[in-house]
Amino acid sequence: MTTAETTTTATAGGQADAARALLALLTTNPDLPTPNAGLHELRTSGRPWMWGVRLALHDGLDQFEQWRAALDLDPAAVDQKWQLGGTLAWLIARGTAYGVPIELVGYYELPEPADTWA
Repeated sequence: MTTAETTTTATAGGQADAARALLALLTTNPDLPTPNAGLHELRTSGRPWMWGVRLALHDGLDQFEQWRAALDLDPAAVDQKWQLGGTLAWLIARGTAYGVPIELVGYYELPEPADTWA
């Protein structure tokens, strides 16, 4: 005897909360630098993957800091990552806003390749 498996199909409506959060973030912070904004499946501590908002800034860490402060994301929880062997690095801050996960990313260039650090 076999059991039929049920398949759940994701729908665009599942992104609605994240889309509302993105609109709220942009309309309540109209004077902040323009981020590259999008809806992404994100995971926050102790929660399953769900649709959230990723804001990426490419024109300076001062812009990242403005958004981090506006989102009230803990500065002590900011992670730093870098491309091994390259000069690309980024900061990542995570939290929630308007009931959805938020990921803030600030990209910047290192003065020398990361593999020279030792």
